[in-house]
This record gives sequence, C-alpha cells and structure tokens, in this order.
Amino acid sequence: MADLYENPMGLQGFEFVEFASPTPGVLEPVFEMLGFTLVAKHRSKDVVLYRQGDINFIVNREPKSHAAYFAAEHGASACGLAFRVKDAHKAYDRALELGAQPIEIGTGPMELRLPAIKGIGGAPLYLIDRFEEGKSIYDIDFEFVEGVDRHPAGHGLKLIDHLTHNVYRGRMTFWADFYEKLFNFREIRYFDISGEYTGLTSKAMTAPDGMIRIPLNEESKKGGGQIEEFLMQFNGEGIQHIALICDNLKDAVDKLALAGVKTATAPNDIYYEMLDSRLPGHGQNVPELQARGILMDGTTEGGQPRLLLQIFSAPMLGPVFFEFIERRGDYREGFGEGNFKALFESLERDQIRRGVLDTAEA
Repeated sequence: MADLYENPMGLQGFEFVEFASPTPGVLEPVFEMLGFTLVAKHRSKDVVLYRQGDINFIVNREPKSHAAYFAAEHGASACGLAFRVKDAHKAYDRALELGAQPIEIGTGPMELRLPAIKGIGGAPLYLIDRFEEGKSIYDIDFEFVEGVDRHPAGHGLKLIDHLTHNVYRGRMTFWADFYEKLFNFREIRYFDISGEYTGLTSKAMTAPDGMIRIPLNEESKKGGGQIEEFLMQFNGEGIQHIALICDNLKDAVDKLALAGVKTATAPNDIYYEMLDSRLPGHGQNVPELQARGILMDGTTEGGQPRLLLQIFSAPMLGPVFFEFIERRGDYREGFGEGNFKALFESLERDQIRRGVLDTAEA
C-alpha cells in the first residue's frame, strides 16, 4: 500500500496508544500478561510507558487529566492514540484548516505540548514527529528504568498492525470521511456480515503509508448484536480492539497462554477441515493451528501462499480486547475477512450463551 497515493500529513505508522482506568492497578497487570514491560516513568506526572518490541502503550494515571475524565465515562480503555508524522505542527495546522476540532494542548500524557485533535469518542488523536532514538518524546519526557531493555522482546509482539473503531449505526460514513478528508485514508475492504440473528457492516480504512489501518464497525439493521453490546458497555463509540503483529504466532500464543491470557472460543472442527479446500497449498500445520484456536485467511493463488494468521483475546478491559496476528508472504492488506463470518457466529453464540441475545425476539 505504501506510496500508492498522496500522503499529505506525512504519516509513518502508529506512535502509541494511551490508556486510562478509573480504578488503579487494572491496566498494568493486563499489559504484563500481554508481554509488555514497564520501561519508563514520566519525569513529573503519574504516567508510565509500557513497551514490547516497537509497541508503545502509555498508562495515564494523572488525576483531572483528559485521560481521567475519559476513563470515568468509559471505564478502563484506550483513551487516546497517536499517529507518527513527518512534521507535527504542519500536520496539525492542516487538520484544523480541514475542520478538525483541536484538543487543549498540554492535557496529553507528555510535558511536551503535543498537537492533538478530537478523535473517536472524543479521545485525543496526537500527531507526533519526534520518534528517533535519543530524540523521541520518551527521551524528553520520561526517565527510563535503569537496567531494563528499552525494547523488550516480551512474547514476540512487534508492532500495532491495526485498531478498530465501533461506531453508532449510521456513523460509519462520518468516520470514514473523517480519516479520508484529514489523512487521505482509503477504503480497502467492505464487509456486510450476517449471523443467524444479528449482523454488522465494516469498512476497513488504510492510510497512504500502508502502516495505519483502522476498520470501522457498525451494527446492522437487525440490531441487538455485538457492536450494540459494545456501545452500551463502553458508553459510546471507541476503540474495540488493538491488533498486534508478530513473526511467529504459534510461539506467541503459547507464551500468552502461559501468562494467563484467555482467547476467544475457536470455530468448530469443520472450520479446520475446510482450510485445505479454502486455501489449497497453504503449507501450514492445521492440527497445530486448531490446538491453539488460530484462524487462517489469505490467498494461495499462483502457488504463492499469502496468509494472515490471527487469534483474538477474550475481553480484557471491559468490552475491549486484543488481536494477535502474523502475516506471511507479504500479505499486507487483508484483515481476515474470510474468517469474519466464522468469528462473528462464534461471538453470536457466546452472546446467546450469556443470555445477552434473546433469540426469541431476534
């Protein structure tokens, strides 16, 4: 996807995701289970940096901050995200010219006055241009923990691959236009998925740098489904899940399991029995995938497997969960759309089991 179309904001991937919780001590053990390490503490605020590979998760515990107010409304959650850009102030000025709503500078997690605009659910969307080692925002605002690797390997998770937004019905177009107008995102996938009782529609948006991907999900007209449940639990629109990429998903899943991370219910045996016919010549050990509940999608056209391996955690922060993925054969654009229906039906069955979805009325 890189360089296929104009990148007016100079986007260069995700910089960090900011988290907050109204209850102390909730986020830190979750991140440690996921393989993250506390690597730095803010010089003057109650803000800390957890890192694994090149993934930066900021925990903002500062009282009376934007993060604290967000958490009071939404619970433990991702309360902000940051895009890496070539020139933050130039990008910020352009965003305002195009109608973006500014968020008060200085209310973010750093001492630096970081440009930020209002994003999904009112969360700040930061624009960060200091990311070189030794010159980054973390070197300026934080003190690194002595004797700790600044880029710990953890469970082998390396980068943020994508993160999703769950939005109210009828708002998917608004948020697609938001990212397209301000950042020149493009829609690369559109899904309309129906289970037996519920459904959803999704637009997968990607930035011109090919590194920032944001699928947008909204409830179908049937109602009563997973997106609607999220919006009720979360008390509004927001980040539903964050996908983290690695080089060896089977190894990462084993480490996550040992750490106590629970994953979503795997599809039935038929799903794995059909993999060879759906993706002939994929070259993967299906029993090993099935034993871990790993899903597989992609293409094997031309005898060249281009695959996405993926698995989802159970909800870990209220309704918010994580996804763990591995991309093989330069398969950059897919989101596992071939798995969406199987996953959707699995989640629908879980809603029925928990009594959230009344099948008599659906």
